[in-house]
Amino acid sequence: MNRLNALLSYVALRLALAPVMLWAIASLVFLLLRLTPGDPVDAILGGRAPELVKEAVRSQLGLTGSWLEQYGRYLWDLVRGELGTSLSTRGERVGDLIQRFFPATAELGLYSLLIAVVVGIAVGTMAALRPNTLWDASGRLFGILTYALPLFWVGMVMQLIFAVHLGWFPIGGRFPVTLTPPNPITSLYTIDALLQGDWTRWGISLHYLCLPAITLGLVISGIFERITRIELRETLNSDYVEAAIARKITPRRILINHALRNTLIPLITIMGLTAAALLGGAILTEVTFSFPGLANRLFEAITARDYPVVQGLTLFFGAIVMIISILIDVINALIDPRIRY
Repeated sequence: MNRLNALLSYVALRLALAPVMLWAIASLVFLLLRLTPGDPVDAILGGRAPELVKEAVRSQLGLTGSWLEQYGRYLWDLVRGELGTSLSTRGERVGDLIQRFFPATAELGLYSLLIAVVVGIAVGTMAALRPNTLWDASGRLFGILTYALPLFWVGMVMQLIFAVHLGWFPIGGRFPVTLTPPNPITSLYTIDALLQGDWTRWGISLHYLCLPAITLGLVISGIFERITRIELRETLNSDYVEAAIARKITPRRILINHALRNTLIPLITIMGLTAAALLGGAILTEVTFSFPGLANRLFEAITARDYPVVQGLTLFFGAIVMIISILIDVINALIDPRIRY
């Protein structure tokens, strides 16, 4: 019970500090956007727009008055749950943008993470079980290459090979424009199609999702390969594994019940830390594959100097990373009773 109380106290403290973290993120975004050279109004309207129109846009952007006044209005809007209104999409609220575009990014992220975990653990396990062999060297090379290769370059190579030359996958998009997507339940196309038993649309959704998900998943998988190989090799050389071998326990049971289970803790932690990298990678992946997700919308807003959208989406992504971090801590504590808070 003491351990449970300590865990609950830790979670309560993290939740109490969450508004402070969000305030820090919001303040940093506010400051960086205003330190960026150039006038966002000129970037949106052009230099020849009438001054009255420019003043109206500045007022809508919250750029009138001193920085302190702008900052006060910005924080007050956040307290009221108002993330702002986009200027580049005819006045659409940022909250509506999140509701419309985030499911695509979430679906891409989930499938990419699944591919990264499966591939990374598989390659890392094979390398750890055969040290100082070709398998080990291949695993090391895989981890180095996937970590070092630029994501946008990998995406373009995948498009060139599998979409242009072989024609196995579409070059971009999320669903054919000539067809109607599955009826929205979760707004994740593959899940919605499964829930409705629509195998045709499920296959189409998965077909469009494969290439960007594989690209992002492969690039991230190197992190899991490295952690799995290092942690598993260390575990296999530990005393309790040698004791299990002496007790005539089969190698399969040792691997599954002892070695891989103890490797889960760092892997789960890395999964949480990868969330931030996954969101950053989603931007490059969505832009490369013209994938209509929220990360792509953030890139467009940065290009258009759409202050409200950039501020709102950055804060939203920051909140997601923070929530995932808390969940990872809780899961680690539940899996490993040695962890104390």
